[in-house]
Amino acid sequence: MASVKVSAAKSTPLARNLPTFITFDKPMHEQTVHDLKKAITAKNPKASSSCVVLKLTLKGESKPLADHSTLKEAGVEDGSEVTVKDLGPQIGWRTVYLIEYAGPLVIHPLIYHFPRLFFGGAVQHSVLQKYVYAAVMLHFIKRELETLFVHRFSHGTMPFRNVFKNSGHYHILSGLLLAYSVYSPTFAANSPYIRGTIRENPNFLWSCLAVWLFAELSNLSAHLTLRSLRPAGTTKRAIPYGYGFSLVSCPNYFFETVAWTVIAVMTGSYAAWLFLVVGTYQMAVWAIKKHKNYKKEFGKDYPANRKAMFPFIF
Repeated sequence: MASVKVSAAKSTPLARNLPTFITFDKPMHEQTVHDLKKAITAKNPKASSSCVVLKLTLKGESKPLADHSTLKEAGVEDGSEVTVKDLGPQIGWRTVYLIEYAGPLVIHPLIYHFPRLFFGGAVQHSVLQKYVYAAVMLHFIKRELETLFVHRFSHGTMPFRNVFKNSGHYHILSGLLLAYSVYSPTFAANSPYIRGTIRENPNFLWSCLAVWLFAELSNLSAHLTLRSLRPAGTTKRAIPYGYGFSLVSCPNYFFETVAWTVIAVMTGSYAAWLFLVVGTYQMAVWAIKKHKNYKKEFGKDYPANRKAMFPFIF
């Protein structure tokens, strides 16, 4: 038998029953960090294992413990002490994504089909508006389906408060702001901004849609490649190869940027450009972080010529 001392990182409701000792009837190499979390929450019924972060302090340095690691792999030995932190109310990542993408799927049809409520009169939709509406709706329907059937998440939950911050990006920027701008009379069929300009030229519009479709399908391909690397129910990581990955670590972000660049170029809308800039910046931050993690985890085995997000640039 082996035991682990569990103490609290700070005073929370979870800390009321701490410190305590968790005793296992199996050796450390047969117990995972997740097993330890379940044992802790069993003594604290009001807490969920998804709300708990465990850290082990060795030689004065504290490191978080990954759920899938065995206690032995994590450095936890018989008699070791780990600290627990209660993250508070949680919500599933999959649920958050579904909420995020649902916003534009509700907002765009409302503004497109009921212009009198938003602009005070009817809007004769231009071909441009019809194409952008179809592209935006298809994009977010694709994202919802990917969330349900393609994506696998290494983390099961996130703090509940994050759902408001994350949703705001999509509901406001690519939802309300973009829809109100693009479906307004400014972009209507009889508007001088459209009449006689390239924005009603069929060749221009179809060329844009072709690039958009290429980017969306390429983005889907990257997501399917990432899914194939992680068996269901695991947090396994491997080096991705294949279409797009020969040039960058995060081709899904690159192709997402291309797709939204098309919408911005087609419309020239300030809202489309704003969403593109904000979204590209955030994806670049994520891409750089993932790129560094890949290089750190796989070392010399990771292709040295790959960039983080933009081919040949960074």
